[in-house]
Amino acid sequence: MSAIRENITDAIKFWERGRIFYNVVLAIIVAVHFIAAYPLLKAALSLNSALGLFLLAVVANIAYCAAYLVDIFAQSSGFRDVWRKYRWALLALGITFAAVITHFISGGMFVPGIDSQ
Repeated sequence: MSAIRENITDAIKFWERGRIFYNVVLAIIVAVHFIAAYPLLKAALSLNSALGLFLLAVVANIAYCAAYLVDIFAQSSGFRDVWRKYRWALLALGITFAAVITHFISGGMFVPGIDSQ
């Protein structure tokens, strides 16, 4: 039981530090799209668009939690030491994947009908 507790504690320490970077990267992408579209967007800003943005931020953070399942499983295996050395690669891949999704969603959200470039 203490091994599971140790794995969970280690996962929390690693992934919650990574969550800060994850959220900063996604916020920068959204901010760039927002600033670029602002002149066309002024009239379309509403409470619903702010709530939609909040909802997407929550969903992105729920998706981030999937890494915990992989991490705890891998730490419980015989590959714990190797996994702990290279799990940053899963973090980098996850941030990259989320950044691409954020780019397309925020591009379409702030300027509907115009494809992101």
